[in-house]
Amino acid sequence: MKMRSVIPMKIAKTGYIVMSAVFCAVGLLCVIRPDSSVLTIGRLLGAAMLLFGCIKLVGYFSRDLFRLAFQYDLEFGILLIILGLIVLVKSESIMNFVFIALGVAILADGLFKIQISLDSRRFGIDTWWMVLLFAVLTVFAGLLLVFRPVESAQVLTVLLGISLLAEGVLNLCVVISTVKIVRHQRPDTVEIEYKEVW
Repeated sequence: MKMRSVIPMKIAKTGYIVMSAVFCAVGLLCVIRPDSSVLTIGRLLGAAMLLFGCIKLVGYFSRDLFRLAFQYDLEFGILLIILGLIVLVKSESIMNFVFIALGVAILADGLFKIQISLDSRRFGIDTWWMVLLFAVLTVFAGLLLVFRPVESAQVLTVLLGISLLAEGVLNLCVVISTVKIVRHQRPDTVEIEYKEVW
C-alpha cells in the first residue's frame, strides 16, 4: 500500500512555527517601539498575513494525523490572503481598517482555537488547557483591538503588538501540541482489488 507523503505537513508545521515567530517579533516591535512608522508596520503585517494565509491553505490540505490544528484553515487562510492583499495595496490610507480587520481575524482565530482546545482534550492531548488559556487571551486581545477603547496611535500600536504576540504564542502552542507527523502514514481510503468468480 502506498504511503501518504508527509512533506505538506512538514511545510505547514514549519511555516506555522516561522509565522508564529514573525507575529511575535512584530508584536514585540509594536510594544517596544510604538512610535515606529505605521506604514512600515502595515506593510509588514500585510506581507505576513498573505504568507500565513498560504501556509494555512497548505496545512488544510496536508491531512495531518489528528486533523485538529488545520481544520478551520481553508476559510481562515483565504481570509488572511484577502486581508493581506488589501493591507499591502492600501496600507497608507487604511490603518484604521488594519486595526479592525486584524482584530476581527485575531478574534475569530482565538474562537476557533477554543474549539481546537476542547477537541484536543477529547483526543487526550495533555496540553489542551494551555491552548485554551492562550485562546481566551487572544480573544480578549482581539476584542480590544476591534473596539479600540482609546484613540491614541501609540496606545493602539501597543495594543496591536500585544494582540500579535498573543496570536503568535497561541499558534505556536497549537502547532507544537496538536500536529504530529507520522512517517509511515497510510492513506484515508484503502484501495482493494477484487475479482468476481462465477
